[in-house]
Amino acid sequence: MIYGRLGKTDIEISQIVLGCWAFGGGYTWGEQEDAESIRTVHAALDAGVNCFDTAEFYGGGRSEEVLGRALVGKRASAVVISKLWVENMDKTKVREACEGSLKRLHTDYIDLYMIHWPNRAVPLSETIEAMQALKRAGKIRAIGVCNFGAQDLADGLSCADAAADQLPYNLLFRAIEFEVLNACRTHAVPVLVYSTLAQGLLTGKFARPEDVDDERARIRFYSRDRPGTVHDEPGCETEVFEALSRLRSICRNAGVTMTQAAIAWVLCQPGVSGALVGARTPEQLQDNLAYADAELSGETLRQLDKATERLKAAMGPNPDMWRSNSRFR
Repeated sequence: MIYGRLGKTDIEISQIVLGCWAFGGGYTWGEQEDAESIRTVHAALDAGVNCFDTAEFYGGGRSEEVLGRALVGKRASAVVISKLWVENMDKTKVREACEGSLKRLHTDYIDLYMIHWPNRAVPLSETIEAMQALKRAGKIRAIGVCNFGAQDLADGLSCADAAADQLPYNLLFRAIEFEVLNACRTHAVPVLVYSTLAQGLLTGKFARPEDVDDERARIRFYSRDRPGTVHDEPGCETEVFEALSRLRSICRNAGVTMTQAAIAWVLCQPGVSGALVGARTPEQLQDNLAYADAELSGETLRQLDKATERLKAAMGPNPDMWRSNSRFR
């Protein structure tokens, strides 16, 4: 496992960050046994993964609670990321929200506390000021942002340093390359990537758009006619699955799986400090950690880039995976 310091902080994280959203179960993920989630956290620690990402929003706090139980007696070995939900960004609610997360996590500090999404109704300076008070009180070690575009990032940096910006990025969804990624590089703000495997598409298990369940198919890859969508676009289903076919061929020739290539590719991108990878079982975790066995030559990386350029152009510069009316700014 490779580790690196997160921006200007003294926090050292593993390249792979275990995404813990699925631990919350519910509509998005379906049933999930807490004992299996706890086994997965322990397996991650044993494998050298030291960083875990959760949020008060995930499963109404259940994800935090399960992660907290898993880390009892092991907290010193872990870096915990949690996130402040949009409804709690008013200065009167920030401390209360953080205290709730701390209680569920069975800890007295959060390593990296992030703003989950921008909230245009609350001045950003007000939220960050309240978070800085939490930092002074020792409740959090560092402040970060999530889903911040170039303008929001600049506004936030006028108030305080950001330890990271957590953004959606993968071989199939490269919208941040148009602007946001360069802004992060310019300001030396590390990027933590989520949706590394494109909602499972980059595992190679889906052959046709019809194979993708409606919950996963809410993102802008798919037609607005799919149940639960909140965008108004026709989707890029043809381009997505043509790109997957090209990627499958490239990976076969390179002797790596699509999962290995997807994780290794994103970690090769300048400015990316870590990749969130979800796992619901120790077995899934081990499959994802096999990325370390993938040796991608410069030529293979170029082929992977080229294979998804048409899709990148078709999807455009909107980094919001779900909405046409982007929440990024």
